[in-house]
Amino acid sequence: FFHFYAGICSALKLTVPSHTIHGIEGQPLHLTIDYNFNATASEIQIIWLFERPHNNPKYLLGSVNQTVVPDLEYQHKFTLTPPNASLVINPLHMSDEGNYIVKVNVRGNGTIAASQKIQVAVDVPVTKPIVHTEPSSGVVEFVGNITLKCTVSKGTRVVYQWMKNGKPLHAGPNYTFS
Repeated sequence: FFHFYAGICSALKLTVPSHTIHGIEGQPLHLTIDYNFNATASEIQIIWLFERPHNNPKYLLGSVNQTVVPDLEYQHKFTLTPPNASLVINPLHMSDEGNYIVKVNVRGNGTIAASQKIQVAVDVPVTKPIVHTEPSSGVVEFVGNITLKCTVSKGTRVVYQWMKNGKPLHAGPNYTFS
């Protein structure tokens, strides 16, 4: 279930599922936007911008009624199907991390407008872990110590947990972790 956050300006209500959304690198990401208004509309304009920290917002694409005007540089990556204001990013890359700003303008008897900002975080799936032992071969009962090194080649927010017989290992006289 979602909590909805609403940006209300005059009679136009714009809602986003969350102000922070996590997507997976290489997968499509849907930024779902709902809006409603209690006025008669002759024109509905939707604008999407992208902003990285310390940079000016970039225009991605926009629409007036059913006509979509993309930035030609990004036209193969972003999809908008008006009058739906939702944006599809496909495929998602690490460089797509940042803030997405949606603005909806409704022209009828005057113009009403509302905007919302969604922060997108991109997660990279964790690859299969690789374990190296030192010494790499031989019996260790006479050597005393063995070192197990675990690495992953890719992944965001990686957490390591060593287990023995299905139970977590904790530091003690027999085990040290680094």
